[in-house]
This record gives sequence, structure tokens and C-alpha cells, in this order.
Amino acid sequence: MAQAASLGAEPAGADAMPLSDAPVEPEILAAETVFAGRVWDVRRERFRLEHSEPVREFVAHPGAVAILALDDDDRVLLIRQYRHPIRTAEWELPAGLLDVEGEPPLDAARRELAEEADLVAERWERLLAFHTTPGGSDERLEVFLAQGLRPADSTFERTEEEADLAWRWVPLGEAVAAVLDGRLENAILQLGVLALHARRTPGG
Repeated sequence: MAQAASLGAEPAGADAMPLSDAPVEPEILAAETVFAGRVWDVRRERFRLEHSEPVREFVAHPGAVAILALDDDDRVLLIRQYRHPIRTAEWELPAGLLDVEGEPPLDAARRELAEEADLVAERWERLLAFHTTPGGSDERLEVFLAQGLRPADSTFERTEEEADLAWRWVPLGEAVAAVLDGRLENAILQLGVLALHARRTPGG
């Protein structure tokens, strides 16, 4: 007990809370769009908590999907794309915005795999979902595992940063090692390959 106390006591009742994120709907006292962008906006909201009325700015994001495409040789498809905010050409999973109104995430994943990699898949499975930066954005991203791959019937014209996309098929184990070595820093790629690796580990 003394050791547990030295690490910080849990607030009363915390041990009875379920180990699951819980949606909360605070009262919104004021809201405005402080910046309207081409892809996403910045919102400012004042809301009521039990003991305060904080004001927060955050990126209002439509959400996104990513695809861990795995071929019959247990290789993951990685794409290399320039990302201007970090001035880096990153290796990533194929991914895209939920920018078609009413489109289910799985349909968006199918569309993005075709648009970014000229591939279609026979088997789809939801691998995981997460909030990318919950302190500064409402973005929620779902990663799908795609298998039974074959070339799409048509190819897509790519523009802007996507015009210079490069593809590479990487053995899953090699991708996991590159993540753990710190050579691949894209968070979506990291979570996707580590989640699949963990699922295959005994007890995972």
C-alpha cells in the first residue's frame, strides 16, 4: 500500500469506472468558427464543466480512414508522400478524409485504396480506431485491414503532393522493426502495423 500511495492515489471512485472511454456532452455556452480552411476549420467554444467554463480552440475535422493493405506474402503496402507542415517525405499507409457526405468509413477506405494505390481488396476488417490529437482536434480515424488484393480496373490521376507518391511493399516484421527503431514516425502507420503485430502475438 505504501508503494501504491507513493505513485499517486487514485481519486475516490476511480477504480469503479469502466476501462472504456466515455462520451460526454457538455453544455456549449458559445461557439464560433475563427478560421474556415480549404480542408478543415478552427473552432472556438466555451463550455460548462462542473467547476469551470473553459474556452478552447480546436481543429474541426471531418474524420479519416487508413488502410493496412497486406498481400499474400505478408507484406504491407507503404506509400511515401511529402508532408509540408513537418517538411518530411514520410512513409505512410494509404489514407484519406471522410470528405464525401454520408459515405460509410469502409466505403471511404475502399475508395482511398483505389485512388492512392490502384488496388481493390476482397476481404476487409476493421483493425482499430483512435483520436489523433484529442487535445487540439476532433479527428477520429479508423484503420482497416485489407487482404485479397488485386489491381483496380482503372487508375487515378494524382495531383499536388500525391503526384509524386512512391509505393513499396515491406514485410510486416520489417515494418514493425522500423517503427520500433524510430525510422518510421507516422503515427497511423505505427498504430496499424503494431496493432496487427500485437494481434498475432500469443495473448494479443
